[in-house]
Amino acid sequence: MASLYRENIRTLKGVGERHARLFQKLGVTSVGALLRLYPRSYEDLSHPCSVREAPAGIPCAVRATVTQSPSGTRIHGGMTLYQGLADDGESELVLTFFNNPYVAFMLKEGKEYLFYGKISENFLRRRMNSPEFFPADSCPAIRPVYPQTEGLGSRKIWCTVKEALQRLPEKIIDPIPEELRKQYSLCGLREALENIHVPPTMNAVLTARRRLIFEELLVLQLGLFRMKSRNIRESRYRFSHDYTEEFFSLLPFRPTGAQRRAVHESMADLTSGRPMNRLVQGDVGSGKTAVAAALCYCAAKNGFQAALMVPTEILAQQHYESLRKIFESAGIRTALLTGSVQAAQKRKILVSLADGSVGLTVGTHALFSKSVVFQRLGLVVTDEQHRFGVAQRAALSKKGEHPHLLVMSATPIPRTLALMIYGDLNLSVLDELPPGRMEIKTYAVPSALRPRVFRFLERQIASGRQCYIICPTIDGDQSGMASVMQYAEALQNQWLHGRRIGVLHGRMKSSEKEKVMGCFASGSLDVLVSTTVVEVGMDVPNATVMMVENAERYGLSQLHQLRGRVGRGREQSYCILISDAKSKTAKARLDILCHTGDGFKIADEDLRLRGPGDFFGNRQHGLPALKIADMATNMDCLREAQNAAEFILTQDPSLERPEHRGLRAEMQLLFSQAEFS
Repeated sequence: MASLYRENIRTLKGVGERHARLFQKLGVTSVGALLRLYPRSYEDLSHPCSVREAPAGIPCAVRATVTQSPSGTRIHGGMTLYQGLADDGESELVLTFFNNPYVAFMLKEGKEYLFYGKISENFLRRRMNSPEFFPADSCPAIRPVYPQTEGLGSRKIWCTVKEALQRLPEKIIDPIPEELRKQYSLCGLREALENIHVPPTMNAVLTARRRLIFEELLVLQLGLFRMKSRNIRESRYRFSHDYTEEFFSLLPFRPTGAQRRAVHESMADLTSGRPMNRLVQGDVGSGKTAVAAALCYCAAKNGFQAALMVPTEILAQQHYESLRKIFESAGIRTALLTGSVQAAQKRKILVSLADGSVGLTVGTHALFSKSVVFQRLGLVVTDEQHRFGVAQRAALSKKGEHPHLLVMSATPIPRTLALMIYGDLNLSVLDELPPGRMEIKTYAVPSALRPRVFRFLERQIASGRQCYIICPTIDGDQSGMASVMQYAEALQNQWLHGRRIGVLHGRMKSSEKEKVMGCFASGSLDVLVSTTVVEVGMDVPNATVMMVENAERYGLSQLHQLRGRVGRGREQSYCILISDAKSKTAKARLDILCHTGDGFKIADEDLRLRGPGDFFGNRQHGLPALKIADMATNMDCLREAQNAAEFILTQDPSLERPEHRGLRAEMQLLFSQAEFS
């Protein structure tokens, strides 16, 4: 298989320069990569229906003989409609195609075909619009459907994949050792690749998928455990003294027991002589930043530099302003490095980082640009870990020689799930909130009460407070869901006329987002109407109301994160969930939020009600992109793969044995942008 990754896809029959460019859009440049482009679904053509019994509106296969080849008729809009007829001996089927002049030559009268598409009924006649079709005597039983791009359809991809399968060597070195395959009842790699692309039955698909999913998750877990094994190395940045109590004495509040415990666990790593790789996971408002600041302070006092990376400029500015006063009172220089820092100021900062005179740098992604060079980077902290990937935190780590690494997440995740997501990190949990933090009053109400809610918002604004309103869509559509643009306009013209209203959504440029968030943070806006981009990245103590439209569309953990945007000041705060959902499950979910503010309890309920998908989503929490495995639905397989990875690494930590070299190669390929030296 390794040699096939060195064969350009253009060596395959029928793949010229144009198709090679289209395949590249799908991430495929080699024959090996094409074989790992797995189908996203399958069409089962093995049990065709009669025309009469075919279900309407559901994709199905129908076997019938063409009785009239399609002929064209010009219709409005410059389109040409091609219609033909087919018959299965009992009923007639109208075949309709649009702007396809070749179909008249492809469907021959008197020949039997298998048609695949959706049946519709009109004037007692059954029809199929733009069906796929195959000669009945050479029709595949199971047809794979691949991810596609414009100009490159699934059928062309399948033909090319079948050509690629012919390039498989006679003897494939299977990356999963035979003993392990037997233990977990897995088929071989050749069988898996052949049956995932050209399956004789759906059972063969299931067998192939299980093998390939296990392999991918095994490789993922091996990579994460290998990253974690960096702890075995000696660290250049061993902390000789613990200054955290000195730091706590500078704070205007007393740290919680959970904060002290997390700091103690981290200090044990920092003084051990091995690089720290730790996740601090805590609920909204649990004080993660204070933990990170204590460790950054300790790094600076030990003569090292610390870098704190956050996802937005506004949050970087806020952290910088709050930490600068404390650090500089102790003689530690600080710097703020973001994309909007002026060129002259940036040059000064870069010089200070290179000569080691700055002890703490707070910034965004700008921190790991090539121009940034640290003299003695001993500690790297990333906030809101799921907004940064494994490769990104590895890139920042490369700014030093294996510096200590602390990542923070405000997304409460059940511990067992967290260990699987962040398999390369040790875990500390902040399960205690600072005393005096007021509970956010949460209400779930139907849309009929929206006018009353707006009157409440008006009273909050009149008393000098600010409000968030979250909508699920950016522009209006036919779904009836609230959209940011229309909502903001309605507020301005009707409900909150005369109030200062800002808009924030994901299609805006980064500079535009930062400007709007800055205006809201400074109090220049009364209301911020936004999509969920405000989930992280802003701390506005004056905001007291979080209103969420179509609340049933969000996971409980996400709603809890949104709720955490308020309740950061001394005033009573509120979260209002607007929903007309009728199902008992949806109502029960929202009721949980109304009765508890404990993010870990909410996470457990979300896991129970919705499964693990809500914790992973498409981003996979910064993990390398997976091609076939889905951690949201393959949890059992993930546990098996994790156990297998642990067993393999206890026997062969460097994966040097001949039977493990294939896994090592797969691991390096999956984590090709991450650090494995």
